[in-house]
Amino acid sequence: MTVEEQEFFVYKRLRQEREKANLSQMDLSFESGVSQNMITYIENGKRAPTLTTILKLCNAMHISPSILFPSSDAERQNAKETVMDLIQRFM
Repeated sequence: MTVEEQEFFVYKRLRQEREKANLSQMDLSFESGVSQNMITYIENGKRAPTLTTILKLCNAMHISPSILFPSSDAERQNAKETVMDLIQRFM
């Protein structure tokens, strides 16, 4: 799985989890402190969230951040590399 595919997976899972929690983007924005525009950009793959943003969103939805990432060992390793890459981009 490429970095782009992993990022898309995270964006897609974020939207699925938000919808599963019956939260609108506005509700999630209020609960997380992340702007609604940023949530829209993230879910549409137009912006990569920082680790802090991912943690805020997951905390607001009462889910583990691991839910957003692929579950097989190989996919987990690729996702870990993606997270590390995202962290390095924002440092």
